[in-house]
Amino acid sequence: MSTLTCRIRRTAALAVALAAGSTLAATGTATAAHPDRHTGPVASAPVTAGLYQSAYSARNHVLWATSAVGRPPVTTSGLLKLDPHTLKVRAAYRPPVTDQQTGAVEAVYGVAVDDEHDTVWTTNTRDDSVAVYSQRNGKHLATLPDVAHAREVVVDERHDTAWAGGFGDGSLVAFDTRTYQEKRRVTVEGSSPAGLAVNERTGTVYAADLDGDRIIAVPPHKEPQSVPAGDGPISVALSRDGRTAYTANQAAGSVSVVNLRRGRVTRSVPTGEGTLSVAADPRTGRVVAANRTAGTVTVLDPRRGTVVRTVATGPHPNHVRVAHGSVYAVDKSHAGPGGEDLVHRFRLRR
Repeated sequence: MSTLTCRIRRTAALAVALAAGSTLAATGTATAAHPDRHTGPVASAPVTAGLYQSAYSARNHVLWATSAVGRPPVTTSGLLKLDPHTLKVRAAYRPPVTDQQTGAVEAVYGVAVDDEHDTVWTTNTRDDSVAVYSQRNGKHLATLPDVAHAREVVVDERHDTAWAGGFGDGSLVAFDTRTYQEKRRVTVEGSSPAGLAVNERTGTVYAADLDGDRIIAVPPHKEPQSVPAGDGPISVALSRDGRTAYTANQAAGSVSVVNLRRGRVTRSVPTGEGTLSVAADPRTGRVVAANRTAGTVTVLDPRRGTVVRTVATGPHPNHVRVAHGSVYAVDKSHAGPGGEDLVHRFRLRR
C-alpha cells in the first residue's frame, strides 16, 4: 500500500471518529429474516434518527441507546430505553439544555451501564464532558467536565470506576461511580483514544489508539503501556479470560487478534470496509464486528481466524453489543418508514 493511500485512509478514519452523529422519534415493529445455522434470524426495528451506541443492563433487562442529530448547536438528542426483545422504545429522555437561546442540549453519544449503582453513563462529545443518568427514571444526575472530545465510556463495577476517553487530547480519565469525582487522569501525548474496554478482574483499562495503531493499556497504579494493533484501531474488546484483545481496524477493514501477554498481533481477519465497532461473546467465544462502510456485521471465530457469518444490516452499522448470546447492532441507515435508524438483533449459537 502506498504512503498516499495510507494517509487517505487514516484521514477518512479520523473524520468518522470525530463526527459525533446524526430525532427523538417513533418506534416500529421488529421484523425477522435470514435464519442461519450459526446465528438465529435477524430482527430489525426502526427506532430514531442519529443512533450512535448501545449498552445492555442485565439488572433491568433493558437496552440503552443514544441518539444525536446534526452539528452544533445540537438540539435533538436522546437517551433511549429499549425492550431488548421487541426493540420497542420503553422511554426516551432528553439531555439537559445547555444554551437557552439556541436550544442546544448536552447531546449524548457513547454509553455504558453501571448495574451496581443503577446508572447510565454517557459521553457528551460536543461538550467535552461525561454525564450520569438514573436507570430507574432517566433523571440527569451529574455532568463531569474536562474530557476532551469524550468518545467512549466504560464501567468497571468491581472497582467502582468509570473510564472515559479524551479523543481530543490523548487522555484517559477515571471517575468514582459512587461519588462522581475524578480519581485518575492519564495522558499519552500524541494518542487518539477511541474505543475502550476494561478487565474488571485486574482493573486494567484498554484504549484503541486510532492514530497510533496500538492499544494503550493502563494498569492500576502503573504507567501506561503500548501493545501493537491493526491499521487504524477504533474499537477494542476483550476475551473472557482477559488475555486476548480484539480491535476493529477502521482503516484496514479488519479485526485483529492481539495476544496481550506477548504484546503482539497473532492474526488479522478481513471483515469489510470501514470496520468501526467490535464486541466479544464470553459464552461462545465468537467476536462480532460492525463494518460501517460495507453495511455489514461480521461474526468471527477468533481461534481459527475465520468468518462464520456476514449479516447485511443496511447502510452504516455504527456499533455492536453482545449480551446473553444476542447481538445488538445500531445503524445510521435512515431506512425506517419515517427516516429512522434501525436496531438489529440476532442470536449467536455455539
